[in-house]
Amino acid sequence: MRKLSSNTLMLRKLLVVVCGMFAFGYALVPLYEAICEATGINILALGDKTLPGAASLTPANSQVDLSRSITVEFDANARGAWDFKPAVRSLQVHPGELTTVMYEFQNTQNRRMAAQAIPSYAPKQAMAHFNKVECFCFNQYTLDAGEKKQWPVVFVIDNKLPKDVNTITLSYTFFEVGSKTPPAPQSTVLAPSPPALSAASLVKASV
Repeated sequence: MRKLSSNTLMLRKLLVVVCGMFAFGYALVPLYEAICEATGINILALGDKTLPGAASLTPANSQVDLSRSITVEFDANARGAWDFKPAVRSLQVHPGELTTVMYEFQNTQNRRMAAQAIPSYAPKQAMAHFNKVECFCFNQYTLDAGEKKQWPVVFVIDNKLPKDVNTITLSYTFFEVGSKTPPAPQSTVLAPSPPALSAASLVKASV
């Protein structure tokens, strides 16, 4: 009889524990919402960002400078029998702003080809501040005869870009792999010409 009573008591305790666990599970959602509303912080989202090895969709330098606009021009040079061009010719972006532009390519030949792109920048000092998060220039691609492709370039301009740089030209040269690799296109931004020397200055210099 005592054994039966102890078993009944243990069963009741287990039922109380199970009911308590269910009640706690249902209470977690409103409790979490109440904490988020009180603190103004999404705790779960914050945990994802702080986990070691967690992937981040934004670059480390994600602060956008809305007080400044940069004109980014896009250019394409096709060294062969194919069509290669940007979807847009220029964009206005802010430093720190994540921006995406598409490039279009079509193999107009009657054979399969492998190709890759070489980027260049103008002015040259912009290169150190033009951070590409994703770019088709990172890889080689094989396209069948007549095949069309679209590839993205995702970039962020560093806030440390010199203040006197207001326009950046991103240019790509697309060439067939296995052929002679062409040099990167030269900058079209001309350096300022040195001031002309007067006759008096020339005489003084010769003396």
